[in-house]
Amino acid sequence: MRFLPFLLSAALTSALLYVLGTPQKAGEQQLPPLGSFFSPFSGFWKNAEPANRAFVLQQPKINLKGLKGKVSVVYDDQLVPHIFADNTKDAYIVQGYITAQQRLWQMDINSRQTAGRLSEVLGNRTLEMDRLMRRRGVARAAETDWAQWQQSEPTRTMLEAYTEGVNQYIDQLDPADYPVEFKLLHYKPEHWAPVKTALIIESMIDALNNRDDDLESTNTLAAFGRDTFNYLFPEWFSQQKPVVADTGQWKNIHPDFSKKLLGDQLSLHSQKGKAERTLPSDQQPMNGSNNWAVSGTRTASGYPILCNDTHLPLRLPHVWFQVQIHVPNFNCYGINVPGVPGVVIGFNEDIAWGFTNVSQDVADWYKIDWTDASRTTYLVDGMPHTVEDRTEVFKVKGLPDVLDTVHYTVWGPVVYDFDPGQPLYNYAYRYSTHDAPHKDGLTHFFSINGGKTYQDYRDAIPGLDCLSQNVVYASKSGDIAITVQGNFPIRNPGTGEFLQDGSLSENAWHGYVPESDLPSMKNPSRGFVFSANQHSTSPTYPYYYTGHFDASRARRIYDRLESMQHVTIDSMKAIQMDNFSYRAGDALPVLLRLIDRNKLDEKEKTYLETIAAWDGKYVRGTTAPALFDMWFDSTYYKTWDEMDAYLDKGISMSLPNAWRFTEIMDKDPQSVFFDHPNTRATETAADIVLEGFSCDGCTGQYYVG
Repeated sequence: MRFLPFLLSAALTSALLYVLGTPQKAGEQQLPPLGSFFSPFSGFWKNAEPANRAFVLQQPKINLKGLKGKVSVVYDDQLVPHIFADNTKDAYIVQGYITAQQRLWQMDINSRQTAGRLSEVLGNRTLEMDRLMRRRGVARAAETDWAQWQQSEPTRTMLEAYTEGVNQYIDQLDPADYPVEFKLLHYKPEHWAPVKTALIIESMIDALNNRDDDLESTNTLAAFGRDTFNYLFPEWFSQQKPVVADTGQWKNIHPDFSKKLLGDQLSLHSQKGKAERTLPSDQQPMNGSNNWAVSGTRTASGYPILCNDTHLPLRLPHVWFQVQIHVPNFNCYGINVPGVPGVVIGFNEDIAWGFTNVSQDVADWYKIDWTDASRTTYLVDGMPHTVEDRTEVFKVKGLPDVLDTVHYTVWGPVVYDFDPGQPLYNYAYRYSTHDAPHKDGLTHFFSINGGKTYQDYRDAIPGLDCLSQNVVYASKSGDIAITVQGNFPIRNPGTGEFLQDGSLSENAWHGYVPESDLPSMKNPSRGFVFSANQHSTSPTYPYYYTGHFDASRARRIYDRLESMQHVTIDSMKAIQMDNFSYRAGDALPVLLRLIDRNKLDEKEKTYLETIAAWDGKYVRGTTAPALFDMWFDSTYYKTWDEMDAYLDKGISMSLPNAWRFTEIMDKDPQSVFFDHPNTRATETAADIVLEGFSCDGCTGQYYVG
């Protein structure tokens, strides 16, 4: 009996050690082993920021393998690294090391997301996300990128050097030193590889260029007809200012439609689950970027000034990583994306450059004409083609592997053929990033880090073959410029906005707009260039394109710059902090003119007075901006109740841009869309504006803009 307490104690101790050393379930979530996670020697305590910050700033000399010369890294008070190296390869090795030192888990999880490998560490809950990423061909595109780039010795050397630095950091880590996210999810960092850099680049391409509402547009066209569709969705807003103005430079350009680069379906497509209205880009919150460059003819110093705001969704840590690279052939400061070498946006001693998203549509969906139920053969121009099958293997944490077969056609992958209830079930996805990049493209682009002249800028930016960007430029010698850069499909006029018939090769893209025909502007007489995700050109541009364009911010930037002389850094900061909204500036006078004040109670009249006195600026602590947003949003959604009957059937629909809605209220207040279909009265814009203002319980439900 005297051994019983000992045995009981040993059993309890063993059970406790097992529990502390084994991942535990908490509902649908999985906790890491609590013993190792809370260990004061190897757990999360080791990741306290003050200690880590002090380590980075005060770390002793680090000896990295493979360095051929002297390299030093100096951190400023913002923890921004400044790399000084005797040669470029050494600089990339060290850049890889110090980026991993601060952003290793971000690099790992972002590459996993694009590769469709989140489920390996997050379990079954991310399997559908992984499946969709691979089915859309994004992971395969990264493999294609690296297959091309490794044929270029300079590109291969750059990526392998960066990879070497990342892996040297990983190899010297003990489990106690793992970033806290690895400890929380209970997995260890795996080695970096150049294809992971390609995955990071593809993740940026996909985040910025993957926008289409072909399905919603097709459904809306089928529901209301061509005339009404054109009425609701005009492709051009006359008040906007394009990135590149027409100065006659395109009069001798004639698009070539002879090529067929294989790579209107008007039935209504219902969708499983709840359908949604698709908001246009000018009504999406927290999106958009701005850039501009002002000539020395307008600045106090006589030298150009370049400004760039790259607005991407807020993340912790942020998508950007600041760095300076000083080597014998260049001295460059700016930002990059963790996982990518060099400086993506920045400046050196001679030039500066920056980006905004072009927002042109570079993806289409094509209906596949299958020959039989096996869905392995399809017709194009009456000729049979056999699909190329790619088997995807998904490793799922805690579960057996999952296999998935993706059919690839001449148009691209058939994304949703695993789900017959999906409206795009029979459609293949044609996406510009599926096409192989130039083998030297990446190296050409990063040559901008050492650029000195306008020609250097022009030579470098074609490396952005799939990441469509408005690239602004300024130089110490006095030049300013902007180029709409990227791979832009040559489409038949009027196409690209709707689902396409994949049985006809005539619906294929006709190649890409030649580099020489891309819109660009150098040293305009007005003294500035600018972009804010607006249309690239006016409709006179000979190549047809469609997309998702902002109509407000560019107008404000143009108006501010056009009125300014003796520009300084401070006056440029004032524009960057400008909080005036043209959406409000356009809509508010119309709303105030239409509303019947006699039908408001005293409290509502007080609110209206507050809005009427507003100057259109979004200032923290003021109530007018919130009141206007709620009024506009409520009025907007009450106008489009004709869509509800389709949405109730699971049919996704598009909605007009905010600027077009304002135009309709102003110029066509008797439009049938203001009339509620389920009432006896015939409502006009004035009725809906009043409803939107007085609606109890609906204020604040929406964000439109």
